[in-house]
Amino acid sequence: MARVSKYFLDDNRALPSTRKWKAGLYLRLSKEDGDNDEDGKTESDSIVNQRLICENFLADNFDIDFADEYVDDGYSGSTFDRPDFVRLIEDIRLGRINCVIVKDLSRFGRSYLDAGQYLEIFFPMMDIRFISILDNIDSFLDPRSMSDITVSFKNIMNEEYCRDISKKIRSTFVAKRENGEYICGFALYGYVRDPVNRGQLLIDPEAAENVRMIFSLYAQGMSYRGITFHLNSLGIPSPAKYKSMKYPNYNKSFGLGIWNIETVRSILKNRMFVGDLVQGKYEKISHKINKIRRLDEGRWVIVENHHEPIVDRELYTSVQRMMSRKTRISPKSKELALFSGFLVCADCGHKLVKRNPSQEKFREAYHYYTCSTYDSKTKNACSRHTTRSDVLEKVVYAVITKYIDLAVNMDELIKKINLSPKKITITSKLKVSLENKERERKKIESYLMDLYPDLKNGLLSKEQYVQLKDKYERELKDVSTVIQNLSSEIKKDNEGIDGKNPFISNFLRFRNFDKLTREILIALVDVIYVHEGGKYEICFKFRDAFQDAINYIQANKNLVSNSAEILKRISTTTNMEVSG
Repeated sequence: MARVSKYFLDDNRALPSTRKWKAGLYLRLSKEDGDNDEDGKTESDSIVNQRLICENFLADNFDIDFADEYVDDGYSGSTFDRPDFVRLIEDIRLGRINCVIVKDLSRFGRSYLDAGQYLEIFFPMMDIRFISILDNIDSFLDPRSMSDITVSFKNIMNEEYCRDISKKIRSTFVAKRENGEYICGFALYGYVRDPVNRGQLLIDPEAAENVRMIFSLYAQGMSYRGITFHLNSLGIPSPAKYKSMKYPNYNKSFGLGIWNIETVRSILKNRMFVGDLVQGKYEKISHKINKIRRLDEGRWVIVENHHEPIVDRELYTSVQRMMSRKTRISPKSKELALFSGFLVCADCGHKLVKRNPSQEKFREAYHYYTCSTYDSKTKNACSRHTTRSDVLEKVVYAVITKYIDLAVNMDELIKKINLSPKKITITSKLKVSLENKERERKKIESYLMDLYPDLKNGLLSKEQYVQLKDKYERELKDVSTVIQNLSSEIKKDNEGIDGKNPFISNFLRFRNFDKLTREILIALVDVIYVHEGGKYEICFKFRDAFQDAINYIQANKNLVSNSAEILKRISTTTNMEVSG
């Protein structure tokens, strides 16, 4: 029987032995290693080149047999959570291989601490021979090569390289986002990437129609659950399934391929559908940790009017208002109640809650609302403030109709005023305010200019200089914003009030409505206060714009014959008591 022995030279270098080694070749290439460097690094690190170097090494070492090849193509060296590396470790535990060969240490990994754990603890414990060909490291033939300081130094440099590349990639992504380039792998549902300019988005007609349907149904009062049922009943594939059908290389799981409430909600909240590019909502915690975190909205990168919108901004804004209201639906219902989220007790300020009549025969005809404080907290703190839905609907319908009539009359009157060269605007008053703010800005700029000489002359300490500089810069920013707003107001005022007035334009949208809907309420109504005894206070949106229009008509009432009549009608409408 042959005797197996091991002989060592004085320098602790081992001679080849009769022991047979079962080798696993480990090859890795990541995106950060795949840059087209001028020094040919891409080619030198390629999987093909790594394989060739390892195979040539095996051909020269007869005591090592090839057992298996482990390839992680497209995986970063900053983490060891790679599919084939995990398989390699499992094969080591099962005894299938007892030797690991890599082209160089950077292919093994770029995390200094994790690489050290495997090379200095796990491999010796499992009696694994580790060979890094280009680094001249062989844990069996030259054990000292594993503990040489150059190994630690190379691992540190490999990690530093990974950190540097990570910073460069992040900086590149930030620059591309700020330049308005869409950098996600796949286009958002409803869009496709422009085949000519990959950083731009084009509308996908089929998916975009589904997005419009979702917004429209929600604006009409259908709940998330109702929309989900509706989409699935029509057999429309979910965004994930649609993407897998459209893109053969999209391999993420899509389950049953049906819609769910969260998908509907995320579409309704997504600002991208109004044409704004929104990116940078998440960031990777570290190049070492394969986890991401959501950033505050103030840190998102937003480029307005970047691509063609699927949904108009007005509808999107209305939907966001609807979603912001604290509303709920019964488990059996698909739609929100008409006034859900709008009704507030005029005395205690709490919401009114929906209740059904005790007699079932009335439940189809109406429901009623009552103060939540009285209903569920304490009856001593407030009174019922009960109101029936059918009565309230008639009252609100009548009031909105009157305001729409006002908007029509005001629009016609303002158009006549704008035709007159003698129209009066409030520009002169605004100009005085603008001149005052301009003087204030110059004064602050002068203070800022004097700070540094005062610091150099010893009149200010460094701390005082920093505090005053921050203070004046904030004041300068604030006054500059006011100047910009005043300039815009002057320009708008010189043009006169027209159909772009938010009150007029929004109420005119519904001039031919014949039924009160949640879409109308969301667009026009802010809140409805319910008083005890069946009186209501309806607070509309666009109150400032409404007052601007009144002021403009008042200032020019002598230019148009029927202006006094319309002003009287406005006064009567706004001061009327609303009762059910």
